[in-house]
Amino acid sequence: MVHARFLDEHLEDAIEVMADMVIHPSFADIDLEREVVVEEISMYEDSPGELIADYLTQSIFGAHPLGKSVLGTTQIIGSVSPADIRGYHSGHYTLPNMVVAAAGNIEQDRLVELAKKHLADGNGGQSHAASKPAPDVPVQAARDACFFEKDTQQYHVCFGGLGIPRHSEQRFALSILDSILGGTASSRLFQEVRDKRGLAYSVYSYTSSYSDTGLVGIYFGCRGDSVAEVTRIITGQIESLTDEGVREDEFLRTKESAKGRVVLGMETTHSRMSRLGKLSVTDAEILDLDEIIARIDAVTTDDISELLRSYYRPANLAAVAIGPDSGVLEKALGILGGERTMLVKES
Repeated sequence: MVHARFLDEHLEDAIEVMADMVIHPSFADIDLEREVVVEEISMYEDSPGELIADYLTQSIFGAHPLGKSVLGTTQIIGSVSPADIRGYHSGHYTLPNMVVAAAGNIEQDRLVELAKKHLADGNGGQSHAASKPAPDVPVQAARDACFFEKDTQQYHVCFGGLGIPRHSEQRFALSILDSILGGTASSRLFQEVRDKRGLAYSVYSYTSSYSDTGLVGIYFGCRGDSVAEVTRIITGQIESLTDEGVREDEFLRTKESAKGRVVLGMETTHSRMSRLGKLSVTDAEILDLDEIIARIDAVTTDDISELLRSYYRPANLAAVAIGPDSGVLEKALGILGGERTMLVKES
């Protein structure tokens, strides 16, 4: 993504410069940039708290492209030639494949006019990219567990499974559920694991949504002698929410918080521009502020319960961990329930 913020009087000049950067890049210093990416991969691999999320994604999606790291590997980065980069650019950075999003003191017709003028790519508006059918996504998450041996001070653990696609009508309910379970500092997991017991510095839940599927995950990092107890708390909170439901005050408070985040998140032109661009690229529904708030208000406690039963059953969750002793994860798996085969690998 190329973006800029400027005075409205410089609109055409700014679009001309950005369009030239996108359509006619010089690809200078490719080898230098290659080294930068390799260093970024190395830094990432030295951060188990971040790397564990990739391990969970790999466990759930396997050989599907969704299971691959966005950064790639040092071997792949090292093998990509300048010709490969130029070929990818000419095949994808064409007008039918690009989205122009803007927010501020701007007229739609003028923006369209300038986009057509400066983003013409010389190929008649046709993409060079070959159309390839997308591989099928898994129908359910793998229930196996994977432990990555690494000499770390903390154990880093993720539980997760398949979630919902980005177009699902359940996406607003899932956002509310995620906030209640572990997505905020006032969530159940944060309060029970960190604030009340001090068992972990970092514990949270998260979600990702794609075109045809999604992912739900729960992460925590703690000492080895606390992993089983944190797992017991996580399992207990999921079961409590499933069996007893969400408390009314908790439910209403989370809804109001969600609406507040939406409203405050649209206060800058940059956030509005980014939102429009992302929704357009992913062919997602573009709702105005009132429609979003109405969708949040429409979420019911039954919607939350349905999501919990469908996607958060502890016995159905995949499990991955990083640490020095695989026996620690084995104990946690006994608390999650279900039958699993645990693989042990070197991180």
